[in-house]
Amino acid sequence: MSLPTAETGARPRSVGRSVAAVFAGFVTVVVLSLGTDQLLHVVHVYPPWGQPMWDASLNLIALSYRIVYTVLGGCVTARLAPHSPMRHVWILGGIGFVAGVLGVVASLPMHLGPSWYPIAIAVTALPCTWLGGILAVRRIDV
Repeated sequence: MSLPTAETGARPRSVGRSVAAVFAGFVTVVVLSLGTDQLLHVVHVYPPWGQPMWDASLNLIALSYRIVYTVLGGCVTARLAPHSPMRHVWILGGIGFVAGVLGVVASLPMHLGPSWYPIAIAVTALPCTWLGGILAVRRIDV
C-alpha cells in the first residue's frame, strides 16, 4: 500500500544554488559596470584610469548605467534563485550596500571625484536590486 503524497510544487532548497544565484547577480553588476567603464575610458569619454573625474555629467552617466546594471543584477538573482527569490535579492542588495559604503569610506579621502557619486552608488544598491527582483518575479508569475 502506498500513501498519497501532496505535491507542493516547491523547488528543493539548495545552499549551493542560492549562493550561485546571488553570486551571478553580483558578477553581472560588476562585469557590466567595469566593462562599460573600460569602454568609456578607451574611447576617451572618461579620463584615464586613476585620474580624478570631477565632471558631474560624466558621473551621472556612470551612475545611470550602474543603476540599470544593478536592476539587471537583481533580475538575474531572482530568476536563478532556487526558492524565495526576493530573499536572495535582498541579500544581493545588502552585499551591494555594504560594498558601496566601503567604497564611500575608501574613496572620499582620495578625492577622485564629487562625494555624491560614491554615496549615490551605496544608496541605490537596495532599491535597484529590489526593483530587479520585482520585475523578475512578476515575469515568473505571468
